[in-house]
Amino acid sequence: MRKYGFLWLLCILTSCDWFPSKEVRTQRLVDQEMQTIDWNGVDQYPLFDNCDEVASLASQKACFENTLLGHFSATLNEFEYELEGDVHDTVFIDFKIDKMGAISLLQMNKNARIEDQIPEFEIIITRSLMTLPPVAPALKRGIPVGAKFRIPIVLNTK
Repeated sequence: MRKYGFLWLLCILTSCDWFPSKEVRTQRLVDQEMQTIDWNGVDQYPLFDNCDEVASLASQKACFENTLLGHFSATLNEFEYELEGDVHDTVFIDFKIDKMGAISLLQMNKNARIEDQIPEFEIIITRSLMTLPPVAPALKRGIPVGAKFRIPIVLNTK
């Protein structure tokens, strides 16, 4: 009887239900790791050639935004506009940089006054985006990822 009791106890302790498989343990670890990742941020901003990849995240963001806004400013300064009255308005541009570094315009929020006085404004901004210098995509955990951005362009005439 002791043999059967010992055998029965051995079967219970070595049962597959008591010890999770390697796949189950791995899946639990992956699930825990997935919960700790901040999915709304990036580890490295998209970088132009003039930006430092070892700089802090805040410095990378500033370099990215300054390069982008400088490019938009230079593009807009190439055109002459005749506007009725003073214009002081902000246009928000939503764009995406995909995991290959390609840039695409998603949306442009502008008011009717800008649309009436500068009807080609969206075309100019789209061309400006397409003529940006090459940009390396954002990185999340060392992997290139797509990222969406919104930047304001302040139009101010006097």
